[in-house]
Amino acid sequence: MTDTESTSSEAAGSGAVTAPGMKWYVLRVASNKEEQVREALQRKVKIEGLEDRIGRILVPTLKEKRMRGGVLRVVERKLYPGYVFVEMACEEDGSVAENVWFLIKETSGVGDFIGSDGKPTSMPEHDVSQMLAASQKADEDPGLSGLNIKKGDQVKITDGAFESYEGEVESVDERRGMVNVIVSIFGRMTPVEVGYWQLEKVE
Repeated sequence: MTDTESTSSEAAGSGAVTAPGMKWYVLRVASNKEEQVREALQRKVKIEGLEDRIGRILVPTLKEKRMRGGVLRVVERKLYPGYVFVEMACEEDGSVAENVWFLIKETSGVGDFIGSDGKPTSMPEHDVSQMLAASQKADEDPGLSGLNIKKGDQVKITDGAFESYEGEVESVDERRGMVNVIVSIFGRMTPVEVGYWQLEKVE
């Protein structure tokens, strides 16, 4: 972990929405270059000593469990593909200081800030709060993201020893990503525990 990342993690975890004198801005970047841009900008900010102008640089992701080739893998999905979020201090007229703008624009994969008339538009506070909350969750264990399963739902098991069985959800452990399903095995109602990635809802 770099010093910048450490500072960013501490700031994000402290509950502070935005550093004093700074606002959050959205930077367009090349597809699949989000992490490279973030890392490059963090290095440049440190080298140029511009920590007073640029704070946190974030690419919010979400961990998900997926089965690939019969193997369970944890993958990170970008919540906002094509964008990097930058905590930054602008000039009084809303423009970006020339040295800061040059540092950002000269970074490979960078497009432009979302804004108008050559000036970036800062994010509304409620959008900032949502983005930071998503960033804080990135280090958590993957749960039932993207699959709204609850007790009483009818589901079909799509993978594993009980593939093709259908049953009713008895309980959900979101922290572990596991679901207890009651299925009929040899005429007896039996609870089995499967991962949420092994289920699909039956309408």
